[in-house]
Amino acid sequence: MAKYTKDDILAKAADLAKMIAETEEVEFFKRAEEQINENQKVREMIASLKSLQKQAINFQHYGKEKAYAQVQGKIEVIEKEIDAIPVVQEFKQSQVDVNDLLQMVASQVSNTVTDLIIESTDGDVLQGETGSKVRASAGSKSCS
Repeated sequence: MAKYTKDDILAKAADLAKMIAETEEVEFFKRAEEQINENQKVREMIASLKSLQKQAINFQHYGKEKAYAQVQGKIEVIEKEIDAIPVVQEFKQSQVDVNDLLQMVASQVSNTVTDLIIESTDGDVLQGETGSKVRASAGSKSCS
């Protein structure tokens, strides 16, 4: 019989999410985002970028390829300028760091569940096979 319900697991996941939200990585992300939002130059460049992106969509929709290409060029220039700003670089790195942390947690959970299933069925963790697969393989070998 199962020891835990989905609700139990979701409650633990919520606890884990709270822990993650209080890590250095997330704190740095929040500070970097705040600095970007307070930076007038960055805000203006982002507003220009959004405006150009809307224009690009309209030009593309109406088949105005030359105008579309010109706007795309302007978009690329602004994106490079934005990316060159140190606070933006820090923000992007903080996004990567938070994402890496989330990926590590997801991988750890997945790998641990897999290993526990293998172990609980008397399987072979090193081979990544459950007990029933190990027994089936042994049975087919002895039949040969």
